Amino acid sequence: MSIKPARTRFAPSPTGHLHLGGARTALYAYLLAKKTGGQFILRIEDTDLKRTVSGAEQEIMDGLRWLGLQYDEGPDIGGKHGPYRQTERRDIYQQHAKTLVEKGHAYPCFCTPDHLEKVRQEQMKRKENPHYDGTCRALAPDEAARRIASGEAYTIRFKMPQEGATVAHDHLRGDIVTENKQLNDQVILKTDGLPTYHLAAMVDDHEMEITHVLRGSEWLGTFPLHVNIVRAFGWDEPIWIHLSVFLKPSGKGKMSKRETAAAIKDGYSIFIKDMQELGFTPEGVLNWCALMGWGVAEDDVMTVEQMVGRFTIDSLTPSPAAINFQKLDHFNATHIRLFTTEDLAARLKPYFTREGLEVNDDVLLEMIPLIRERLTTLDDCLAFGAFFFREEVSPTAEDLVAKGLDAKQSAEIARKTYEILSSLPSIDHATAEPPMRAYVEQSGLNVNQVFGILRVATTGQKVSPPLFESMEIIGREKSLQRVKNAIEVLEKI
Repeated sequence: MSIKPARTRFAPSPTGHLHLGGARTALYAYLLAKKTGGQFILRIEDTDLKRTVSGAEQEIMDGLRWLGLQYDEGPDIGGKHGPYRQTERRDIYQQHAKTLVEKGHAYPCFCTPDHLEKVRQEQMKRKENPHYDGTCRALAPDEAARRIASGEAYTIRFKMPQEGATVAHDHLRGDIVTENKQLNDQVILKTDGLPTYHLAAMVDDHEMEITHVLRGSEWLGTFPLHVNIVRAFGWDEPIWIHLSVFLKPSGKGKMSKRETAAAIKDGYSIFIKDMQELGFTPEGVLNWCALMGWGVAEDDVMTVEQMVGRFTIDSLTPSPAAINFQKLDHFNATHIRLFTTEDLAARLKPYFTREGLEVNDDVLLEMIPLIRERLTTLDDCLAFGAFFFREEVSPTAEDLVAKGLDAKQSAEIARKTYEILSSLPSIDHATAEPPMRAYVEQSGLNVNQVFGILRVATTGQKVSPPLFESMEIIGREKSLQRVKNAIEVLEKI
């Protein structure tokens, strides 16, 4: 890979949520820019006004920042190659479209939507692939100018070569050869004066000095058009990199809305905002998606800084990658274990406060070592740690009755437990656990019965972090009161 600083861009349309595919494209573009000492740019391709969704642009910017992919130039921070919204660059595109017409590489098209649909239907009846029939391609310039002057609506189409072949080079796939007779004259400037992607992206990549274009494989179909536009201007081509496609978890077909709806029911999503709300970490998400399309070991655990050090475009692969949400769990849990106690505490605190719990920061720091290994997502902290911050817990009578015992026997165990613990000078685990184990041995009961009642009494749940360490953090007074409350519950049965 060249050591020349790369200028890369992430150029989404604000037509929906930032999704996994977009995040991976942004990540690879970011890694390449940082690896080479270059710049990573955010450009908003918002020319499809009908499909633009309110709030989507902000969600894209928020999502990139949450992931830690800070861009060097963009719509909200500016830069010397702005504006960075395509709707603010209308005059630039119109001038470039005019240049193509003057050079004979494009032409005005006056065909109405009704005419185009009629032609399309006729072609389909003849079992032809629908294509523009070239009605306006041969219009004399004077005739076109007269019709424009009269106020007739028109688009501008790019004049594709009709003989020979277009050879377009993709860094991952090599030369892609397309017979020109198969290509179509596409619209590059719409009747409202706004460009289509085909013109706007090529102009912007040139004007913004983009050296490497990383984008989705869905653009391979119009790749010949794009390289012809670049060549018509006489510009140097960027290095083109069409990334691999994501397949649904079964490995059969692309992810669709149906699979996404099913995934969310299981606590997963391909949308970055959802992932954040579901308790996934940016480190886990990036590590997971980075390896789907990057030819490194699929279990490699890496921070973004480590990815920058290892990244090369030569190690990317065009092979489709099946989405594996279990791998996401694996990477997320692994990164949670790598966070410092202070960092993890800061990330978990909002989950407790959202539940209306008053968080004692000292208690939070103490409990982290007990629950860290049990967390797959950050919101798992509620299941394993909310009881630390509750004034009271409310175990059910059913949960307090130990397996193989009745309510009366369980109440007697709770009373004996209270007697032992209240007699101790401290309830730290080193002091409390030995006499409780001695009681188990003397009573002939099993550990699960005795400790199970104590666990439910003090935490309110059957599954918890280590029992005596948890009681130590809960505190002597609160733990004893909870056991006392459990006795009352059992005695009422």
